[in-house]
Order: sequence, then structure tokens, then C-alpha cells
Amino acid sequence: MVQKKKKLPSAATAEPKRRGRPRAYEPDVALGKALDLFRKRGFAATSLDDLSAATGMNRPSLYGAFGDKRDLYIKSYQRYRDDARAAMVGIFKDELPIRERLKCIYAVALDIYLSGDSPRGCFTVVTAASDAVADPEIRALALEGFDELDKAFASCFRRAREKGELSATADIPTLAQLASATLHTIALRARARVPRKELEAIVNGAIDVVCR
Repeated sequence: MVQKKKKLPSAATAEPKRRGRPRAYEPDVALGKALDLFRKRGFAATSLDDLSAATGMNRPSLYGAFGDKRDLYIKSYQRYRDDARAAMVGIFKDELPIRERLKCIYAVALDIYLSGDSPRGCFTVVTAASDAVADPEIRALALEGFDELDKAFASCFRRAREKGELSATADIPTLAQLASATLHTIALRARARVPRKELEAIVNGAIDVVCR
């Protein structure tokens, strides 16, 4: 009796074995979702389960892609700063009259602070500043952000003084810090759901003070 040979699956029909972690996510998209969550809740109130649900990644995948929760928080914060810098850098460098330039800067800031399904304010002011108390690396990043913002405003005011838009005796460092402080206060108030019109009124009053 001749035994029939078993038919082997062809290359076209055989299913290849999948190895490793399935790429069912985009790291950049996942980081954006983690950023949204951290901005809403802060570091301590955001659990790994929350992050897993938001990103669609299980814990091993999160660790493999981003490190532990603190690493993911810091990467999210850096992503926020990069995005905010990209949105504002052109306006800070633009040769507009100082009042118009400040209005544009604050308008973009309000767009950022009021974005999403609920007002979230500024990551640095609302979230990172609180977490900076106990974490030296987060504190260093927050202080770096404050310093970068002060310098950007100082450059605007220095240029305005050179063009005669401000008094020759204008105190540039003080004006820069006041301009930064205005960003900080509208970020906090935006988080508390103060209407945009009221925030814009604060901005207009601050511009009148620093540009008088």
C-alpha cells in the first residue's frame, strides 16, 4: 500500500510567524496622548493603567518605548515645550511693533492654554512647577523654561527700545519678567475656566503697563 504524502502549505498560503511587539501604535501619537493626560492630572494622579488606556499600550510596551512613568512624564514635558516653542518662535522673532507682537504672542498662548476638551493651561506653570518641588530634573527643566521665556521677551523689548517704541531708560529685565508673569497668570486662570474675553482683558491691561 502506497502512503500518500501530506500536502505541505505553499509559500503563498502559509502564515508567517510574527515576532516581537506588534506595531499597533505610533510612538509620537502615544506620546501626545500621554502628554494630554499628564497636563490634565499631573504626575502623581496619573497611573500606569491610565496611561495604558490612553495610549492603547500595555505596561511592557510602555516601558519598552518610553521607560518608566517618570521617564514618560519628562518626555511628555519636553514634547510640550518643543511644540510651544515651535508655535511661538516666529512671533518672537518677527519685526512687528511691540504692542502688536505682544498681542500675537498672548493670542497664541491662549490658543495653547484653552486647547483640548477642557482648558488645561500651561504644562510648566500648572503641572511641572508642582512636581518640581520633589524632583531636581523636573525643577531644572521648569527653571530652564522660565529663563528661556524671560530672554525671549527681553529680546523683544530691547529691539523695541532700539526702535524708539520704548523709553531709553526702560528696564528690559523687569519688563521681560512682567511679560512672562502675565503668561503665567493667564495660564492659571485658563485652567480655572476663566472666559477668554476676561483673559484677553488682562493681556491688554498688561500690554498697556509694559509699553507705556
